Amino acid sequence: MTNNGGAKGEWKGKTMMTLDRLPIGRRARIVAVNGQGALRRRLLDMGLTPNTEVMVRKVAPMGDPIEIFLRSYELTLRMEDARNIEIKGE
Repeated sequence: MTNNGGAKGEWKGKTMMTLDRLPIGRRARIVAVNGQGALRRRLLDMGLTPNTEVMVRKVAPMGDPIEIFLRSYELTLRMEDARNIEIKGE
């Protein structure tokens, strides 16, 4: 599964999805951070909290990891971790 979501016109802004599905260059807001225990705590500690705006900046050549921009900094996440973050388009 790739991160670019196909053609840019396919992004439906108000759709709920997970961060691993957000197309490159598009913005969304975090709705929920799933996962349990240490994983969830680590994601929250990195600033991935509800109502935070995120944008996918880059995807590695093989599709994993992804680089996102949030709170004025870049963060690299594994796709597996990005699947635990629910977002809603702007």
